Amino acid sequence: MLKGLAKRPLRLEKEERLAFIQKRDEEHPETILYKHDWVREPPLPEPRPTYGEVAREYIEKEVQIPDPTSLILVDEADRLRMASLEQAQAIFDEGKIGLILIGMPGLEKRLARYPHLYSRIGFVHEFRPWGTTEIRQLLEQRWMPADVNLPAQPWAEDAVAASSELRAGTFAC
Repeated sequence: MLKGLAKRPLRLEKEERLAFIQKRDEEHPETILYKHDWVREPPLPEPRPTYGEVAREYIEKEVQIPDPTSLILVDEADRLRMASLEQAQAIFDEGKIGLILIGMPGLEKRLARYPHLYSRIGFVHEFRPWGTTEIRQLLEQRWMPADVNLPAQPWAEDAVAASSELRAGTFAC
């Protein structure tokens, strides 16, 4: 999920810090044996923090990072095999994540055969195809996706009808 992306900066920081500690710890015996004046100086303490202390510190920090995923949309869910649907169910059950399954008519009947999955469905909504009137209203409201520029003139009836017919009642960009 997205939690891995949220943890990535912390993991990179941890790896860098642990690499430094590992290098320091590898040089420590050499410092004790060859660079330390045992006659004039007190014994050297063990280097702090230890590799294990830093690793535990970062594990605790990672646990505190919440999962930023709050909703999963599965389009064409009717094409998924049962194992995939059960995986989606496990993700839904495991976290506080919403799950929306979008599919062709008949998906509800298929899911009804699996009570352990079907019992988690809150509601089913069947969308009907859009007609010329709905598409015209949408175009008149000047709704458009980012980076799309529609002409300023009013929409001709035949253009709206052709758009409706080409999209078979769906309006996607």
